[in-house]
Amino acid sequence: MKQLIVATGNAHKVEEFDGLLADCGFEVHSAKVCGGMPEVVEDGGSFAANARIKALALRAQAPADAWIVSDDSGLEVDALDGAPGIYSARYAGEGANDLDNLNKLLAELAQVPVEQRAARFRCVLCLLDPEGREQFFEGACEGRIATEPTGAAGFGYDPIFVPVGFSKSFAELGETSKSQLSHRALAVKALRQGVL
Repeated sequence: MKQLIVATGNAHKVEEFDGLLADCGFEVHSAKVCGGMPEVVEDGGSFAANARIKALALRAQAPADAWIVSDDSGLEVDALDGAPGIYSARYAGEGANDLDNLNKLLAELAQVPVEQRAARFRCVLCLLDPEGREQFFEGACEGRIATEPTGAAGFGYDPIFVPVGFSKSFAELGETSKSQLSHRALAVKALRQGVL
């Protein structure tokens, strides 16, 4: 079975990839199998550039026959010209936590009416095969930003993101619904169609 190593230190993300690729002939592993995810500086100007930085960093210490996948993702809000975008995880500054980022976003949208709060979660995957070929796959989940957080499940901006066609936030919908709708699920679906 082909070995696929996820270029992240986030155990939750590895579990998500494992679930999304369960029947694909890949044995999904975390970066721990090759010494852990190396420290990287995500200074790319796009999700694709940052995903590539992470994938190449892990490629350097991974077994030669392994496939590597990395992702970079974030929230884009139209009323904020696409912000927080690639800065989603550190929107409120270095060392900020999920609640800090969420509160900053809500404060910036305080005067923006509900109908003008269109947003999307976007994910770009970078896949490296054992020969070093690079492929990119993208997924986006359209929705809007709520006026206040709801729900206890999920993480990050999930409590304020309401996907199109729903009245509940990602944090209220739960993992089953989110795993079908999410930007990462859609990017993995594109990967499956393009490679597997």
